[in-house]
Amino acid sequence: MLIDTRDSPFALVKPLPQKAVTWKSGFWKERSGTCASITVPHIRELFECDESNLHVVENFRIAAGITRGPHMGTAFGDGDFYKWMEAAMYAAANNNDLSLEKVLEGYIDIIARAQQPDGYISTKQIIAEKAGLPSIRNRDINDFEVYNFGHLFTAACIHYRLTGKRNFLDIAEKAAAYLEKMYQDALVSGDVKTAVCPSHYMGLIELYRTTAKRSYLDLAALSIQLRDKVKDGTDDNQDRLPLKEHRSIVGHAVRATYLYAGLADLYLETGDPEYKQVLDSCWENCVQKKMYITGGCGALYQGVSPVGNFDTGKRVHQAFGYEYQLPNITAYNETCAALGSIFWNYRMFAINPEAKYFDIIEKTFYNASLSGLGLKGNTYFYENMLRRTKSLDYELPWPLERKQKLECNCCPPNLARTIIQSQEYAYMVSGDSVYTGLYGANEAEISLDNGAAFTLIQETRYPWDGTFIFSFKNINNPQPFTLNLRIPSWVETGTITTNRKYENVISNNNANTYIRICIDNPADMVIHMNFGMNARLTMAHPMIEEDINQVAVERGPLVYCIETPDADIQTLDELMIPGDAQFETVSYEIHGYTVTALKTEGIALEKVTHDTKNLYHRLILKGFHKTPVRMIPYFAWDNRGFGEMRIWLPIYFRS
Repeated sequence: MLIDTRDSPFALVKPLPQKAVTWKSGFWKERSGTCASITVPHIRELFECDESNLHVVENFRIAAGITRGPHMGTAFGDGDFYKWMEAAMYAAANNNDLSLEKVLEGYIDIIARAQQPDGYISTKQIIAEKAGLPSIRNRDINDFEVYNFGHLFTAACIHYRLTGKRNFLDIAEKAAAYLEKMYQDALVSGDVKTAVCPSHYMGLIELYRTTAKRSYLDLAALSIQLRDKVKDGTDDNQDRLPLKEHRSIVGHAVRATYLYAGLADLYLETGDPEYKQVLDSCWENCVQKKMYITGGCGALYQGVSPVGNFDTGKRVHQAFGYEYQLPNITAYNETCAALGSIFWNYRMFAINPEAKYFDIIEKTFYNASLSGLGLKGNTYFYENMLRRTKSLDYELPWPLERKQKLECNCCPPNLARTIIQSQEYAYMVSGDSVYTGLYGANEAEISLDNGAAFTLIQETRYPWDGTFIFSFKNINNPQPFTLNLRIPSWVETGTITTNRKYENVISNNNANTYIRICIDNPADMVIHMNFGMNARLTMAHPMIEEDINQVAVERGPLVYCIETPDADIQTLDELMIPGDAQFETVSYEIHGYTVTALKTEGIALEKVTHDTKNLYHRLILKGFHKTPVRMIPYFAWDNRGFGEMRIWLPIYFRS
């Protein structure tokens, strides 16, 4: 399971056991299947290729003494490889792929041989030491050593739960012992550094949950407490202010979401109310003022810390920026930041099972996360813009199209493991209750605290259709229980009907809540739920300057966009959409993958001139004409060649 909070004292809901849920058909079965069959082997090929600048597996072989050569690639390549291993473990387990399991065992053996006697394992430093160079351990936080450790911890816990084998877990425990000595020395010396992208908070606490060794929880708590002792901290690493004073989300988006996900894990085990206040405040600030309509976060490639003090400020990479500072063309939105948001919200739901957390998980999964992976499964976005133009007068520091290989390859394996684990977001349980999370056609083996045991069947074509059927089989103990059905925030109409003719009418008053269905006899219960799935126009807060007098189109959990092939006009900048637009749903195929597209009618301005040389020029408008428009889900964009793309469109009202 993603996190094992079954014994966490402050978890109000808990995950199902690993392998309890299986996607049976539809959207998530297709996406996770593509990920397992295409994405996982493709990333392995990149990591295995000696000629690739990624050089990931070869670094482990060199560190293990199997081959010789210099370290190449990124300092965080080790951690990215552990993320890929986690994805591959799930792919092997889900598909009973014995050959892939054998490959993974071979990699674990190489990692064990590379690990140093004191437990240290980071290939850049080990290779340097083997070459007789002075030790460079723990000198530069941007060497990502602790980040690498954290992903090792998580992957090793997953491996143990899936296979029952201790070989990878033993490596992780040796590494944790090294980390403990490092932090104890820092506590004594006062020489404290904040680990960037702190995956180790989540990793250490998962190691505690897996082994029941209290020392790992204490180490996680110590590593978080030591953040307050960092000298000259900045918002880049969220260490300018003492952690318990945090009330708004700032700085590097991946580092922030990983930090608060780890802090949520610590709260689940210790229940510190001051940490809970930090989590609630920063979550509210992120969701209400700094998150894109897609769920993306981290708007700026570069920002300044502390915000507002430009004389003494320091650079912040992948920054959240000011409140409501959400540009579209230059939207950074690293895929890993979106995934970090999912990890954080999942833990927030475990703390307090309110529908709003899964609402963000759903929004982010379908839009900001899936957009990072092409439909074929082997092309990737590191960043996720909301608008693409034909040309720019400046160069962005990232590619404008998905690539098969990214120079910074942290996002593809992170996305792969999250998509392959998506079924574990389907349900959580508490006492005699089941909570729905990420909807999709599945079967789930469920046992509740009151002894009820059954298979829950969910049938649906969601997100293309808003109809759901829930039924039960394999009922071992017919005890009464409650099924809590999540009503997303966008729902305005709908119904819930049981075979007992009970009807619950859904309205926007129910949006972003759970509706409780009491089930006395699951063998005699079938539940039909229907959400109205009309396309809708969404407007932005007026403080988001770039989106004033514009609208986005959404249907269900999906944000829609328009690309060059979707309108027969010179440029999408000419297009406007009516405030009373009517949308027709149509099936549309992209690379053999069928999506539900939307068709409507817009108007195109007919300008006499298109002056792109002057910053400002007089508008000479010849008129306008109606034009048919097609819109596709945002996650499916950039699969039809290079062209323009927009989410936000100017709105007009018919006279």
